[in-house]
Amino acid sequence: TRGPPRAHSTPGSLLLKITKNAVASLAYTLTNDDGEIIDSSDADAPLAYIHGIGSLIPGLEKELEGKLAGDELTVHVAPADAYGERNDEMIHPVPRSQMPPDAELEIGMQLQAESEHGVHIVTVVALEGDTVMLDANHPLAGVALNFEVTVVDVRDATAEELEHGHVHGPDGHDH
Repeated sequence: TRGPPRAHSTPGSLLLKITKNAVASLAYTLTNDDGEIIDSSDADAPLAYIHGIGSLIPGLEKELEGKLAGDELTVHVAPADAYGERNDEMIHPVPRSQMPPDAELEIGMQLQAESEHGVHIVTVVALEGDTVMLDANHPLAGVALNFEVTVVDVRDATAEELEHGHVHGPDGHDH
């Protein structure tokens, strides 16, 4: 007697590991050391990125290397391997006259600032008369990060994705 057909592996169905230039899709929950949720993405709308090109923080990317779809992992990333340590030299006084005239500035507000190094997000940390104190540190600088990650999928990046430096959706890119 014969049973049901058995599944067999074909060359096109090999499980891909997360390696340089692979597209990995992740479901994750990101928390700080106090357990506060900072960000998350579920399996229905996973975060997709190209591995090995600097799209993720180094500490997380290192731990994902070699993983397969279905793998689950818990990763603790120290600030030095995430968004770096806080640097008080990145807090700058700026005359209010250099701010957009219609901006209603508030402490905690984030703004885009241009420098010779490109566009950066800065945070208003103090308002002192005609001076605005701007912090150019990443909002998560100095914060240890904890990830609960499930690898949803791994595939090869397309030539177009590699050329553009980011993942395109199922219908191509929209830029």
